[in-house]
Amino acid sequence: MIKTVIFDMDGVIVDTEPVHHHAYLQHFKELQIDVDDKMYSTFIGSSTKNIYTYIKEYFNLPQAVGDLIVRKRELFNAAFEGATHLKLIDGVEDLIKDLHKNGIQLLVASSSAYVTINAIFRKFSLDQYFSHKVSGEDFPQSKPNPAIFNKAVELSGHQKNECIIIEDSANGIKAAHAAEVFVIGYKGESLNQDYSLADKVISHFNEISFEEIQKINPVKI
Repeated sequence: MIKTVIFDMDGVIVDTEPVHHHAYLQHFKELQIDVDDKMYSTFIGSSTKNIYTYIKEYFNLPQAVGDLIVRKRELFNAAFEGATHLKLIDGVEDLIKDLHKNGIQLLVASSSAYVTINAIFRKFSLDQYFSHKVSGEDFPQSKPNPAIFNKAVELSGHQKNECIIIEDSANGIKAAHAAEVFVIGYKGESLNQDYSLADKVISHFNEISFEEIQKINPVKI
């Protein structure tokens, strides 16, 4: 029986990817480096720290990773404050309320920093539904490493076969698969993502509900 649902945030709860993309592109322009769409697609689902660790090495940048992160965060915060169009993913609020009403424990496990997670949760009044938040900044390696999901399961107090994960990125789905937790792949706005390791794939959140989730056999084969 499913007792816990673990949500990714960016691209699953709220579509912040365009804001992140805008901030990254601004920063790449400042750094005078050329990050094409193919390379950028591999970053989706990874933590900012891991992205800039890779970029620093790949482009042989002189700046410290910490300084790169700070500048990107400044650009993101400025874009976030001006993003009046920012909204929850269609159908996800109804799903969150449905699960919470029926006693399902909800956690968020996001590669974003706590400052970003908390800003989103404040903006959309989500704290009332979620018992825990886990950020990728707590781990030396980001998704597809399963550490963030292993920690989320540990915090839930339940067994892996009592949990499911909802993810939209290939890196996140790989991480959930490596953690041996049933994963629903949300095929949303993320580009060039591989959903082949997902146990179930949906295109809209009206495809799942408390009743549908209770029908899931979460045992990994």
